[in-house]
Amino acid sequence: MLFNSYQFLFLFLPATILGFFQIGRYSRSLSALWLFSASLFFYGWWNPVYVSLLLASIFFNYGMGKALTREHARNHLRRAWWILACGITTDLCLLGYYKYANFFITNVSGLLNRNWHIDPVILPLGISFFTFTQIAFLVDTYRGDVKESNFIHYGLFVTYFPHLIAGPVLHHKEMMPQFVRPITYRPHWENFSVGLTLFTIGLFKKVILADGIAPYANLVFNAADHGTQILFTEAWGGALAYTFQLYFDFSGYTDMALGISCLFGVKLPINFNSPYKAVNIIDFWRRWHITLSRFLRDYLYFPLGGNRKGPFRRYANLMATMVLGGLWHGAGWTFILWGTLHGFYLIINHAWHGLRELWGYPVGSSSRMGTIVGVIVTFPAVVLAWVFFRSPNLHTALDIISSMVGLNGITLPGRSLFKWGLADEIEKLGIHFGASTLFYGNESIWTWIAILWTIAWFSPNSQQILSANQPTLEHDFTRIKFTWKPNKAWLSIVAITLLYSVIRMEKVSEFLYFQF
Repeated sequence: MLFNSYQFLFLFLPATILGFFQIGRYSRSLSALWLFSASLFFYGWWNPVYVSLLLASIFFNYGMGKALTREHARNHLRRAWWILACGITTDLCLLGYYKYANFFITNVSGLLNRNWHIDPVILPLGISFFTFTQIAFLVDTYRGDVKESNFIHYGLFVTYFPHLIAGPVLHHKEMMPQFVRPITYRPHWENFSVGLTLFTIGLFKKVILADGIAPYANLVFNAADHGTQILFTEAWGGALAYTFQLYFDFSGYTDMALGISCLFGVKLPINFNSPYKAVNIIDFWRRWHITLSRFLRDYLYFPLGGNRKGPFRRYANLMATMVLGGLWHGAGWTFILWGTLHGFYLIINHAWHGLRELWGYPVGSSSRMGTIVGVIVTFPAVVLAWVFFRSPNLHTALDIISSMVGLNGITLPGRSLFKWGLADEIEKLGIHFGASTLFYGNESIWTWIAILWTIAWFSPNSQQILSANQPTLEHDFTRIKFTWKPNKAWLSIVAITLLYSVIRMEKVSEFLYFQF
């Protein structure tokens, strides 16, 4: 079930909210059970078969957590370590089978010149997110940071439907204490006003902005995949279109998830903080997919040694973290190269900061001109990396990047993939797009890009609109406070925006991060 579907908006969400607060008047435990059950129904709407897989994962990790708590209390740390290792290994094996089995067999078969193959394995929705969430729980339990003896609460922690499919990646200590408080089970109009506003902003981002520019990105990448030569402006148009499509799609999902959770009185971690305003690549990863960055830092980069063992080891740890982060996104060489590229970016960025310190510049200092140059350099580097992230294969990615650096020529007047001139060729390739894509004209895509670029760089983000304190990796997300107070004019704007977005939902499209 999708947030941007009529079934969700007009049936599932109202029924779930009504049941949660009505049952909560009499029993908080039954109310939590209702929400747990509703979340399983939400997940099963996609494919009921995989509900059993999700439940098996929950039962297993709950048992591992109980065992870790018991051994930690007895001070049997070595035994607890083996339990932790068993739990993480099992979780990763489950993830590895469903997400990487086909990729592994295909590559090993090609390397050894064998004809090995297995039947395609269908990737369960959200498996990367609920696996990472539970690994974080096991590690935190091993460290003695959290305990969970209530199975319903643990099941709700994993399956809570606003975050289940595409994050944010949660810590138990951020979310579950909120379900212990009696106030959570009582409706509050402030939560409804903030929640509906966030949801509306996210729905508008997804349905109007992301889905609006998506055909242009799809046109370029699909045409390149079918062997059509992409020229300079077309390549940059497609790459920029996808850059903004991904941002407004994923940040739109996150706003909707945070808004829905606010309706239940539960605060989820903020996941975006205007990432395309980043002044360097380090800053970008503090703004983009914040909860994943935090997970990779706390559970991979730090355990590898972080920056504690000299610059060479630090750079190796950065590269390993980013390569594995790329692989987490998908089983493909394009994702591995995307992660590798960001690893190189981070190494260069940290090396540059080291040089500045040697030259006597204070850590973190920068002139106004330096900040502007940093943004101008960082944004194209991110766009270049997104080409690998979006491309179905390396050949397509390299073709588009070759065009972006001018190796395939500059677009001639009257010749553009975005105009009617290539409609016949696209039709021959078997690529089917709506008339709006083929006949809007070349100017339309650049108008779209200019509008989205202006919004991404110069407009306040969702939490700024609602006057929330800004997130960093160090914040306790449960202390986020929205100081916004609604007025009639703003409520009218929200209502009109919501109505317009709902009307434009005639074609339901999945969120991009659902595939991860």
